[in-house]
Amino acid sequence: MMKIKHITKLLFLLATGLMMFLPAQLLKAQDKDDNYGKTPSEMLPYGNYQDAYIYHFHEPQLFLGAGREKKAPPGLTEVRVGVLAPLAGDVLSPQGNQLLQGAMLAAEMANAKGGYKGLPFKVMPHNDVGLWGAAANEVVKMSDEGCWAVLGTIDDVNSHVAIRVALKLEIPVVNCGDPDPTFTETGIPWVIRNIADDRQSSYALVDYIHRKMEHKRVAVLRPDNRYGRVGIMEFRDAALRIGYPLVLEIRYDIGETSFTTQIERIRDSNPDAILLWGNAKELGLIVNQIREMGLEQPIYTSDRAVNPIFLETAGENAEGIITTCQYNPKSDTPEWKYFHENYTKRFGMEPDVFAAHAYDGMNLIIQSIYLEGLNKALIRDRLTDRETFQGYRGATGEIIFDPAWADIGPIWLVEIKDGDFHFSPASWNWK
Repeated sequence: MMKIKHITKLLFLLATGLMMFLPAQLLKAQDKDDNYGKTPSEMLPYGNYQDAYIYHFHEPQLFLGAGREKKAPPGLTEVRVGVLAPLAGDVLSPQGNQLLQGAMLAAEMANAKGGYKGLPFKVMPHNDVGLWGAAANEVVKMSDEGCWAVLGTIDDVNSHVAIRVALKLEIPVVNCGDPDPTFTETGIPWVIRNIADDRQSSYALVDYIHRKMEHKRVAVLRPDNRYGRVGIMEFRDAALRIGYPLVLEIRYDIGETSFTTQIERIRDSNPDAILLWGNAKELGLIVNQIREMGLEQPIYTSDRAVNPIFLETAGENAEGIITTCQYNPKSDTPEWKYFHENYTKRFGMEPDVFAAHAYDGMNLIIQSIYLEGLNKALIRDRLTDRETFQGYRGATGEIIFDPAWADIGPIWLVEIKDGDFHFSPASWNWK
């Protein structure tokens, strides 16, 4: 009996000693991950070596300026909200117009209930297509028009430009379309985003590609723009930190239609799988040319493949492709059904991801105006009050804001089967 007690005590001391020598970050990874941006502990920069001296974006950026004492101007006949989107002259114009329609639907439905104290909401649309920096001029115009907040946009460069002007003009911005993870890391306290960014998509893809499917060698083809560079950066870094560096990362120009040179380089790199980033049309063209050139590796894509244009372009070559999406358009929640029924009736088309998130984003603005009145600083306060909107359920599902006011709510894995999109919840479990 005494011998058993001594053995038990020895085992306890050994276990305690091992725990003391394990890296602190590894111990943390055994617990539920609560890191910034829902980053798995295994993927934290330098997380396997030591804790950072200071962590950014763990506390909300405060706005300590004046303005909360201002009264609404007399004689108002409507409540204006600006919408910034690529409405004409751009490859993303169809998506930009869906964004505008989602915002319009939310405003019209609010007006049917009486608007704001009898004043109707009015959407003020602005096209963000033009020379670099044109978005800045459009935000100035919206401020001059008396807009109380701005919704939009999709393009990441225009988004970054717009919010810097919004900071100067002190006008709240709700972004519903830009997946750039750095967008809310600018430290501008007038900005929130209600669509999941490329970090969430990348973590889901890394988990599926490397953990579930056990691919070790991945080649990437992406557009030569910020959307491609930043999106793949998140995937590349996440994969590298669990031991899977990319075997190849190559680019193509926007508007390019022949990808022979890039695909030859992919073939020569002999990957286990191929990851494509880009817009729906170009993704479809690339997939077709990959198969025409005899490459049979599994193909994964960015979320913009969740679009009828991709299915029409890729045809039977789309079968089996896996991607992600920031919402589930086949959801049976009451919020989605209500939105979907009203949108299709109003506009005669199926809503896309930008329409749905614009609808939710506009409703966040409208609810903030209901609660705070017509004061930009107070509207900002309400939009950034995580207790008010944390867990808000809209057409796109549950919205969860991190301290930088980026949506880190649930996203979805999407598999293309029999010419249709099939959705399942995305999750990542790290050991």
